[in-house]
Amino acid sequence: IINRLRKEAERQFGDIGNSIVIGRPVNFSGAKTKEDEDLAINRLRAAVEKCGFTDIIFEFEPIGAAYYYEKQLDHDELVLIADFGGGTSDFSLMHLGTSIDKKQNRATSILGTDGVAIAGDTFDSRIVRNLVAPYLGFKSFYKSMGKLLEMPYWVYEKLGRWHHVSFLKTRENMNILRELRGQAVEQKKIDALMYLIKEDLGYKLYRSVEQTKVELSDKEKNMFVFKEILPFIEEIVIRESFENWVNKDIEAISSCVDRLLAKCGVSTKEIDSVFLTGGSSFVPAVRNIFQQKFGAQRLRGGEELTTVAKGLALRGLDRFQTTTSAT
Repeated sequence: IINRLRKEAERQFGDIGNSIVIGRPVNFSGAKTKEDEDLAINRLRAAVEKCGFTDIIFEFEPIGAAYYYEKQLDHDELVLIADFGGGTSDFSLMHLGTSIDKKQNRATSILGTDGVAIAGDTFDSRIVRNLVAPYLGFKSFYKSMGKLLEMPYWVYEKLGRWHHVSFLKTRENMNILRELRGQAVEQKKIDALMYLIKEDLGYKLYRSVEQTKVELSDKEKNMFVFKEILPFIEEIVIRESFENWVNKDIEAISSCVDRLLAKCGVSTKEIDSVFLTGGSSFVPAVRNIFQQKFGAQRLRGGEELTTVAKGLALRGLDRFQTTTSAT
């Protein structure tokens, strides 16, 4: 992936040198220890080095967004940056503004960072679990030794993660599903599940799910449609239902913000502005977290899908502008 990006960049701009700034989450999804974090960074570094980069900076993604926001300021502010990605929601509390020397180490401007492994992918998984999975046999039953047993949870656990759906397509797993199908009370649902797995429809499913999530950011209800399996799935989704499904996730994000402020010894009243970026910043339940804590008048945004990338480019410009190239 990185090598292809490099080739495309050089096709457009010529040689881009050996320097690069790479965004990273504050906390990698699934990382529980410092060793886990180091493993993720080392894997990224090894991949980048194989593509010809030697001067490498890993920058927290919310700080990348901060660089973008700072370019709009004509004064100094204490800013909470909230970056909502696919796998993580990341937060940075940072002094930004015109009086800060951009060429100096910006670490002194950063009061603190925090993050939680809950974001857009998590919201998608809640839709799959509550809306889609029941059509595919979730919480349905099969007969075994005269008893009715619920379909195995692990199947739907993998179904709830877009990048794990393909892992179900192993000979062992498919054999298990065939056996369960033969004993299932609702065989057509298991047929639909097996067809989705066999035909690699996980990506298309999650595209439909994501579209519904996006629509619910602007509308009170939306018709979810997925016609790749039989029977078709067509069901109206109400925003209130979606917000109930993600309620615990919203609470976890809110708690992460509170934790960061407490760690930095900063009250909500001391924050001058809150810059929201990333696709899930459009989700009303997410925005409501910050409206309740800081008031709508202090919320900032704009170009939510590209601010991190643009900010990382600005970070590279500040860091590498004395060299022959910057990425």
